[in-house]
Amino acid sequence: MKTSVSSYSFGGYFGSLGYLGIIDKAKEIGFDGIEYTDGGYMSEPDSAKKIKERCAELGLETVALAVGANFLAADLDGEIARLKTMVDYAAEAGFKMMRHDVAGGYGPGKKHSRGYDNALPIIAKGVREVTAYAEQKGVRTMTENHGYFSQDAARVEKLINTVAHDNFGALVDMGNFMCADEDPSLSVSIMAPYAFHVHAKDFHYKSGMDVNPGAGWFQTRAGNYIRGAIIGHGEAKIYQSIQTMKRAGYDGFITIEFEGMEDNLKGISLGLQNLKRFIG
Repeated sequence: MKTSVSSYSFGGYFGSLGYLGIIDKAKEIGFDGIEYTDGGYMSEPDSAKKIKERCAELGLETVALAVGANFLAADLDGEIARLKTMVDYAAEAGFKMMRHDVAGGYGPGKKHSRGYDNALPIIAKGVREVTAYAEQKGVRTMTENHGYFSQDAARVEKLINTVAHDNFGALVDMGNFMCADEDPSLSVSIMAPYAFHVHAKDFHYKSGMDVNPGAGWFQTRAGNYIRGAIIGHGEAKIYQSIQTMKRAGYDGFITIEFEGMEDNLKGISLGLQNLKRFIG
């Protein structure tokens, strides 16, 4: 397995280092690759080309692009078209994979036809069109256990099997299952066979029976409290999940997503040290 870091992990340093400077920093810290989330930098002329060239110069692999999406939005065709432009950007920057969200869930309203199965036909249609287009560009697309509505292992597995396209798979985020109040080690074992890519993210945890811990914490779907942690410092069972991925035959990149309260560079660096130990 190789290690990567998400641009998201740099927090405020992204602004001071710039979208190219974080490539230099990732190499300096000791990563093998880098992953980007979508943002304003994409509108800069030739940014995709510059990312590809800087990574090639430093011997850092461009691993994946992660973008937002919602196929339950009113304009499905417009959302599909927008995501195709994201695929174009990923291909130009040399990213071999692109993760996109699939839905934000339903807002308040009617008391029926709001379930995941009700949404699946719409979501799957959008996903198939995007991944078929991406396949032509040499980019594999993925869904992540992310965003509450499509976060449970059973739901993500069902989506992948409903889409049933060889170019579409899973980005397995080890920590994100905690947002849906699932046991990460169990959920990772369910999702491991579908993995195109893996995120290492860790969280501290407190029961929803306790008083709100305050700043830095947010609530899970069931009302428990979690906050970002350095890899190995929290309760996301990162080591155990990595062993599960190994048994499933996964040998790709593991990308650190750090969102803790510690200094970002310190959090990333300490997280990488632990991640390398866990990989062995």
